[in-house]
Amino acid sequence: MSLIFLIYVLVGIYVAWIHDYITPALLKDLAEALLAVFLWFLILLGVDLHLGG
Repeated sequence: MSLIFLIYVLVGIYVAWIHDYITPALLKDLAEALLAVFLWFLILLGVDLHLGG
């Protein structure tokens, strides 16, 4: 059952990607947000977690 769900999610990601619902800019923003959530203490120390600039 979990394999079917994984395939379903992967196909959904692929379809969203080819129809421009998921873009490189969105992935970059998501990565920055996840870094900020998990490494919040670095932000308090003045570390810039923005990717590519």
